[in-house]
Amino acid sequence: MPSLKETLLVFTDLDGTLLDFHTLDWQPAASWLKRLQDEQVPVILCSSKTASEMRDIQQELGLGGLPYIAENGAVIQPDVRWENAARFISEKKHDDIRQFIARVRQEMHLKFTTFDDVDERVVAEWTGLSRPRAALARKHEASVTLIWRDSDEQMKRFAAELARQGLKIVPGARFWHILDTSCGKDVAVHWLVEQYRLHDGFDPTTLGLGDGPNDAPLLDSVAFAVVVKGFNREGVSLKNNDPTRVYRTQHTGPAGWREGLDYFLT
Repeated sequence: MPSLKETLLVFTDLDGTLLDFHTLDWQPAASWLKRLQDEQVPVILCSSKTASEMRDIQQELGLGGLPYIAENGAVIQPDVRWENAARFISEKKHDDIRQFIARVRQEMHLKFTTFDDVDERVVAEWTGLSRPRAALARKHEASVTLIWRDSDEQMKRFAAELARQGLKIVPGARFWHILDTSCGKDVAVHWLVEQYRLHDGFDPTTLGLGDGPNDAPLLDSVAFAVVVKGFNREGVSLKNNDPTRVYRTQHTGPAGWREGLDYFLT
């Protein structure tokens, strides 16, 4: 079992995990966030959200300066303490992906709407975010977020066309996300763990928390995993379901987040 007395890293998804799926509230997790901060345990946010959103949320949660993983791993911010540690961003940039899928949408007669097709008012309606936070949600650097409005068969054709260009489409809690096939939450976790080895000189124990199918790569990449009860009908399928490393919560959102840490760390 992991311990606060050892070198621990906590990787966590946001929507539906640390943040309530409907209200975005995180207060049920506040006591654990403070305790981890007091114990100097890094809490690393890992989400499909943009870097601009992540920085804003970090400040709200008192996690400023820590690493974070944005856009499903297409953007990674190192710890501010690390000298000469460059920020990672995918070679496939947002504008290139946006232009490509716009052409494919027209050629294949696909029905979807991206965040680039609308303004922050519409994104705020879709997400429940404030207008300023919705504006941050549109600042993609290496991915595209969209609402799919077409059939499963068309999705298969679209995914195949994306794959031919080295891109993949990943389902999230509310939206779909297109990014470089070489990127992912799992790749980002391994990259950051290696950075901790290089810069801080220790081999960390890792604990991850997530609630959706797109969190499976993250949860399969850590030593201990908390599957927070979610609303997705598919659930979370892991490669390694060993009960000594995986705990599935009874509560949803930040209450489930707290439950998972209670299980592993108390």
